[in-house]
Amino acid sequence: MLPPFSSLFVSVFLGEICAFKIYGQDAPFEAVVLNRTSGEGVLRASSPVDCESQKEYTFIIQAYDCGAGPSGADWKKSHKAVVHIQVDDVNEFSPVFRESLYKASVTEGKIYDSILQVEAWDQDCSPQYSQICNYEIVTSGTPFAIDRNGNIRNTERLSYDKQQSYKIMVTAFDCGQKRAKEDVAVHIEVKPVCKPGWQGWNKRVDYEPGTGSKQLFPKMHLETCGGPLSGVKAMVELQTNHIGKGCDRETYSEKSLQKLCGAASGSTDLLPAPSPSTNWTASLLTDSGRDSDLIYRFDGRQATNVPDHVVPQNLTDQFTVATWMKHGPSPGLRAEKETLLCNSDKTEMNRHHYSLYVHNCRLVFLLRRDFTQVDTFRPAEFHWKLEQICDKEWHYYVINVEFPAVTLFVDGVTYEPYLVTDDWPIHTSKIDTQLTVGACWQGGEVATPRFTQYFRGSLSGLTIRPGRIETQKVISCLQACKEGLDINSLESLAKDIKFHFNPAQSVLVVEGEDVDSINTAMTKVSYINSRQFPTAGLRRLRITTTAQCFGEDTCLSIPDIKAVVMVLPPSEPRITIIGSNRLVRPASDLRGPLGVAPFKELHITSTVMKGDSFGGFRRPGVMEVMHNLDYCDVLVIGEELNPDRESLEIHHSALLGKHLDATNSTSGISIYGVDSMAHYEQALRQVRYRNWRPATLSERRFRLTCSELNGRYTSNEFNLEVSVLHHSAPVEHVNHMAAQPQYMRPVHHPLMIHSLNSHMSGSAPPAATVVIVVCIAALVVIVVIGVYRIHATHQEGSRDEEEEVKDPEVDWDNSALTITVNPMENIRGQQALGEEARDEEREEEEEGKDDELVGGVTSAESDNGDEEEDDEGREEMKERKQKGKLEWDSSSATTY
Repeated sequence: MLPPFSSLFVSVFLGEICAFKIYGQDAPFEAVVLNRTSGEGVLRASSPVDCESQKEYTFIIQAYDCGAGPSGADWKKSHKAVVHIQVDDVNEFSPVFRESLYKASVTEGKIYDSILQVEAWDQDCSPQYSQICNYEIVTSGTPFAIDRNGNIRNTERLSYDKQQSYKIMVTAFDCGQKRAKEDVAVHIEVKPVCKPGWQGWNKRVDYEPGTGSKQLFPKMHLETCGGPLSGVKAMVELQTNHIGKGCDRETYSEKSLQKLCGAASGSTDLLPAPSPSTNWTASLLTDSGRDSDLIYRFDGRQATNVPDHVVPQNLTDQFTVATWMKHGPSPGLRAEKETLLCNSDKTEMNRHHYSLYVHNCRLVFLLRRDFTQVDTFRPAEFHWKLEQICDKEWHYYVINVEFPAVTLFVDGVTYEPYLVTDDWPIHTSKIDTQLTVGACWQGGEVATPRFTQYFRGSLSGLTIRPGRIETQKVISCLQACKEGLDINSLESLAKDIKFHFNPAQSVLVVEGEDVDSINTAMTKVSYINSRQFPTAGLRRLRITTTAQCFGEDTCLSIPDIKAVVMVLPPSEPRITIIGSNRLVRPASDLRGPLGVAPFKELHITSTVMKGDSFGGFRRPGVMEVMHNLDYCDVLVIGEELNPDRESLEIHHSALLGKHLDATNSTSGISIYGVDSMAHYEQALRQVRYRNWRPATLSERRFRLTCSELNGRYTSNEFNLEVSVLHHSAPVEHVNHMAAQPQYMRPVHHPLMIHSLNSHMSGSAPPAATVVIVVCIAALVVIVVIGVYRIHATHQEGSRDEEEEVKDPEVDWDNSALTITVNPMENIRGQQALGEEARDEEREEEEEGKDDELVGGVTSAESDNGDEEEDDEGREEMKERKQKGKLEWDSSSATTY
């Protein structure tokens, strides 16, 4: 800005100087005379001047003397002088940034000379105060620096994984060292290095049982970093080798699966579960597989001889060998043969008649024919070289022999032998053969017979079926997997997309030329598990991708993806067995040819806990479900069955049309096989218990349990007691108010009760005596009717037995039987004690008699019954006969 005034000097020769005059446009200055004589004056600003508005002024000034006339027109003027004024600047403004926020992005791993430039400015007019001389990063501890021109750079390599963004504050200084009034924010985003690969996928996918198929990668896409591709091939692999036999199959036994799949009968299981009758597998190592069939692990030191009575004899031109196998590469440079199955000479010689072994990841089947069958060179060895043999995963191998043709099925896929070796047939001899599993028996040509060519791997379900071969349909069913990969909405896929599954649907290959089409196809890839109660746990996923560029084989390296599918635990079923827990039968029923059916009224149900959403809340609920069972065991509680006098069995006809078998012993009976709960109910109701010497038997107790998935889910323990109704002595003191059996005609009598005083009077009054006589007479009549009807029923025994097949045994239901102590006994009091003692002695004597007691009365007493009552009994008996069965309903049996 200009000072208030400046001095002016004008030379004066004549007269005086009276004024100064400025010529210029809007010059904010004025000149004032200080000394007229000397011509001294001052130039001063008439108003404020600002350098930011105008840095300098130029104008003309003239001096006037005092010689003006009265009119003021005669003034003398000096020459014009040019005045140039420059306004000095004051540092009154602070620097200001041109942007309120600066943003930039960088790629990780690079050092930049300049990431971005910030810029500030100053309103001061002079170069000293208007120029920005320095910038500074206010935020401390950041890997960035800034130069005097505002260029920001990174001082170290940035990592996207370490920190994905930075926010720093920057300030500026002008050359007068005045700082910016407000700092500016700078945001720097760190981007990962563009790596070709799949993005937008989750490492874990939860699967809830019973929900069908679920998309695995609904938002996945392939990042190619801008590179043009001519084709993409992606392979999705579901890895389940850690689950049982490599897949979530139904955990039923191999024998049950063969029935379900319709396999031919007659196969011999060479690796059964150890038991007293199948003890040759007891010494083998077992693995903790989840399948019901045991998994046997062979480490190169275990083998077993199959008993001669188990070995299938006379293998014809048609037979099948099947097994599950998991095997890896053999150790050592020169691998030895590893024998799964071998039939060789037991002594003297070392001839192998047939064997199945692995050698250098080749599966070899040796089959030597007898000399008597053919006398020419015949095929003897059949070789297959497959990756599955040494991939350390479970596979199902089936060899169908239709000599001379031999076909191998691996997981349902057919493979023909690539090499067939011809040889002479084996000469006939009387040397016995030995069938072994896990090695080959060398009985001859050595000092001590021993095993050789040990197998290293795992086996399960090794079977031989002589006489016929298995169809491909059955083979596919036996190895079918319940879980796998799937593709939803096939119609929505682009036409250029190609895909194919392996037979087990554990591997899916997707190919296409367009990346967008590949992305769409991959979002459709799903996981599905059709088991009702799948095995919970994780399943590993792996995606391998290859990209092809124009004119090149491969141009991008796309890393593999590893993820897991977590199968959540299913709702466990609760299997419940209900029915009558006590069965009372007369001894004659147990002696009958059909015995009794203890579980006639049996019912089996299964429920699961299910949650439903209501009003935003999840409520648990019970839902009944239908599923299969795989065994039900009826165990005898207490002493085992005595085969000399009793049996527990089921007729073969009860199992016809069902996938069921049964075995029984003195400990009970077992019904097994994969079948519905309804079929198990029907079979259990046909179980018969018979005892042809029940005189010493009072009761027999049984316990029933059922299972699903080989014991994974078990039912409650249902206990049943079968009581034998023996004959008892006659009862004199029976209350006439007792409930009558259903087949008896009720007779009502008045009840007369005397006071205690009359009871204590010493002798019963005449009225009481009358009541007692009437009661005894009524009892005799009722018993006569009952005995007669029982005799009539026995006479119709043969016809009843035929009807009993349709509607099993006579039921004596004791749930309605009521026994009431005669209140008259209290009336008679102490005087009756001696008489009761005499009655007990008489009953003990009568129990030893040979006469059969029925309902407390002998058959001789029944003959003395009244004829009228007999006629009524016969008529009522006929009516009961028409209903088809005789029942003793004792449902209200109560002792007071």
